[in-house]
Amino acid sequence: MNVNATLSASLGLAMALAGAALTTTAQADDRALRIGVDVPYPPYQEKLPDGSLTGFEVELVEAACERMQRQCEWVEQGWDGIIPGLLARKYDLIASAMNITGERSQQVLFSDPYYQVPSVWVGQADAEIDPEGDLSGMTIGVQQGTIQDEYVTTYHDEADIRRYADSGGVVNDMFTGRLDLVFTAFPLAQERLFSDERFARKGELVTGPESIYGPGVGAAFRPRDEALVATFNEAIQGLKDDGDYQALWARYFDE
Repeated sequence: MNVNATLSASLGLAMALAGAALTTTAQADDRALRIGVDVPYPPYQEKLPDGSLTGFEVELVEAACERMQRQCEWVEQGWDGIIPGLLARKYDLIASAMNITGERSQQVLFSDPYYQVPSVWVGQADAEIDPEGDLSGMTIGVQQGTIQDEYVTTYHDEADIRRYADSGGVVNDMFTGRLDLVFTAFPLAQERLFSDERFARKGELVTGPESIYGPGVGAAFRPRDEALVATFNEAIQGLKDDGDYQALWARYFDE
C-alpha cells in the first residue's frame, strides 16, 4: 500500500472512531437521569395513589431535568442505603432532602444548596417540655441517619433515642403514644403532626450548628461527575433567575 493510501486509511479510521465517540456521547446525553429518593418525606417527596411521585423537591428536580433536556427516572431507595446505591451506580444522583455535610462530602459530590430546612421538636400539646434542658427519661423519635439523628445523639444522649428507618415510623409511634418527643424537619411536622391538636411545637426551630446542618440541602452525585453537577447547578440557577423556583416554593410553603 502506498503512502497516500495509508494516510487515507488512517484518516478514515480516525473519523470512524470520532463518529462512534460522538454517537456514544449523544446516547449518554439522551439516557434518562436516574434519581435516588427516599419516600415519603412530605412535602418534599410524596407518592400519589397512582404510584407517581410529587413534592417540592421532586418538581424542582424535574424542572431542572427539563432545562437540561434530560428525562427523569425516579428510583426509590431506603435512606440507610441511599449513598451506597449512588456509589454502586444504581442511580446518577440523589435528590432526597439531603443536607450537605462534611461527612457526606467525603463520599459524594454535592450540587450548590437549593433550600434550607429547619428542624423542630414536637411533643404533646399539654406537656411542659424544654428541649434545651435535660431530657433524661424522655423517649425521642428520629429518622435514622438524618441530621436530626446526629443532633439528638450529640446533644441529648441522656435520653432514650429511638431511630426509625423512615419518617412514617416516627410519626406512627408518636400517634400511638410510644414517644414523648419527635425531632424532625419542620415542614414534615406541619404536614403530618401539627394538623392534630394533640401535638405542638416545643422550643425554637433548629438550623444549626453548621457542623451538623451544613449550608443547606443539595443533590448528591458521584465524585467523578463534575460536569453533570455543573450542568445541574446551571439549571437550578436558571429556574431561580426566571422566577420559576420562587413560584414553586410559594405553592408548597407559607412565607
